[in-house]
This record gives sequence, structure tokens and C-alpha cells, in this order.
Amino acid sequence: MSSTLALLISELDAIDGWPAERWAETLRQITKLFLHRAQGLAADQIALFDDVFVRLIGRVDNCSLAQLSEQFSEAKCALPRSARLLALHGDPSVWLPILKCVRLAPELILEVVQAGGPKHRLAIAQRQTVDAAVSEALLQGANPAIYHALVENLGARLPDADWARLVQIAEQDTPLVQKLARRSDLPEPLKRKIRAKLEDARMRHLNAMPGVMREQIENTIATADPAKLLAGSGQPDYARAQAEMIELGRKGKLNDSTINRFALRGEYTNIVAALALKTGSPVDVILPLLASDNLEGLVLACKASRLDWATAAAIIRHRPGQPPVAPAELEKARKTFDEFSLSAAQRTVRF
Repeated sequence: MSSTLALLISELDAIDGWPAERWAETLRQITKLFLHRAQGLAADQIALFDDVFVRLIGRVDNCSLAQLSEQFSEAKCALPRSARLLALHGDPSVWLPILKCVRLAPELILEVVQAGGPKHRLAIAQRQTVDAAVSEALLQGANPAIYHALVENLGARLPDADWARLVQIAEQDTPLVQKLARRSDLPEPLKRKIRAKLEDARMRHLNAMPGVMREQIENTIATADPAKLLAGSGQPDYARAQAEMIELGRKGKLNDSTINRFALRGEYTNIVAALALKTGSPVDVILPLLASDNLEGLVLACKASRLDWATAAAIIRHRPGQPPVAPAELEKARKTFDEFSLSAAQRTVRF
């Protein structure tokens, strides 16, 4: 076979004027032969095949090269010169498949990192494995997408210095901090630093939330239309309802069970009165929160009233005049309910 390939090389060098279709067909036939024999080829035979493909790569269209790159990425042996031409090609459909090949020579990967574009480097950061030399080269560029790809890539085995570099970069990138926190192989001192960073961010977020929510609630009170909540139910007697809630409270019965029952029965005059009493806010504050499409204010009123989530969800789901709440919105409301402390909710909704 070696003599046949050598003869083929000399013939290819002598050919001039073949149409692109004939070159593409020649490439297909030789690729088929190579893939069939790849596992048992000797070093000199691999070199000869490499020579043949080098001559063909420059004579076929990108579609044929993309197919060749895909086939090479799964071959049992690598052809270094041909792989280099494909890996440094300008068309992503050509270079992307070969860059996924596990048999690429380390020196070729480093060459692509240094000579290729940002998309080449991102593809290398997403390879099945990334060794220390490659990660070090990748981190030389200021490309956040590569930082995130390396941290997300469980096959990336970075040295401590590279992890430290990523932790330093994450000082200005909270999502990167969160991804680093999920890496079990992060060195322990860096894990402690990441945990401290996350806790600090969480506390700053929680401390800022009451002010943000207060503004949202004030906007809700100013813009919501409470009339649609109780349309058709006559003029509600809040004074009477509040007196009843005070009496229930005196008897220790103004609890989750009672308020949940009010929600299921659609007794929203009682719910308005109950939330007003338990939050210390006037009825004119509670009514818009019940009528608004924005659930955060109502959720915080329920939290401030010391209700549990099941009762809060019942109040949200059964509001008269309101469409069904989407599961995603309800889950968002639950997250708000869980994140706010009782004291923060009470400060936020007390007017």
C-alpha cells in the first residue's frame, strides 16, 4: 500500500485542470480507504496518507473539507499536517469538528490557541480535556466567554495558579463566582474565598431588596385598580370586617387555617382586613397589592403577616377578577417569600 500511495502522490502533483467535483470524489475515496485502514497503519503509512491529504485539502470546496474534518475527528489515528490545515482553516464548519478530536497533538492545540481567533480558543476551552499548558495559554486573553467555558468544563484540569487567576477575575463577575463554587476540584483556600464572596453578595442582595421592593410597592399602590378585584360584589364593609378580624385575633383564631379558608371561599373583604390588621398597614395599601399583576407586594404582605407559604399561595391563586397565575410566576413569588426575613418584610410593607 505504501508504494501505491507514493505513486498516487506523484500523480496528484502532476494533475492540472481537474474540476472541483473530481477532486472531491478523489478525496472521498481516499478518505474511505484511510478510515478503513487507520487502526492498523504503520508510522510511514500514516505519513504517506498525510502527504496525500495535504495535497487534496487545498483543491476541494469547504463542504468537502467540513465532512473530512468530521471524519478525521473520529479516526483511530491522527494525521498531524492535515489536521493542522483543517484546524487553522478560516471556515468554522471546517475547523470546529477537528478541534474536538481527542487525538490532536498538544503542540497543535497550543498553536491554534496562539494563532487562531476567539472562536477557535473558545472551542478549545470546551474540549473534552484541557491540560495545564493549554489553560495557561487560554487565560492570557481577556475573554470572559473562555473563562466561563473553562470553569464549566469538567474535563479541564487547571493548575492552582490558573484557578487563582480565575478567582481573581471573578471579583468582577458574580456568575463566574457561582460557577467556581460548583467546582469540587478547586483548591481549598480558593473554595473558602469563593464561599465568602458568595455570602457577601447574598447579604448585599438581601440588604438591598427591601428598598427595591418598597419602591415597587409604592408604584403598585399608585397604579393598581382595586375596583376590579371586588367588581360585582357590592360595597365591601371593611370596618365591620376589621372588627371581626380583631375579635378572631383576640381569640387566637386569626391564623393560617382561617385565612386559607377565606381565600378558598373567595372572602377577600376578610382577607384585606386580616392582612391590614396583621401587617399594621391601612386597607388602602393592601387592596392594590391584591389587585396588582405584580405579586411581590402581596407576597411580602403575607410574609409580614406571619402566614406560611401554603396560605400565601392560596391567596394568590384565588383572587377574584384575576387570571390564573403561571407556574413560573408562582415559583418566583415563592423565592421572594423565602428570601425575605420576617422583619424585612414587615419594614417593607408597613405604611
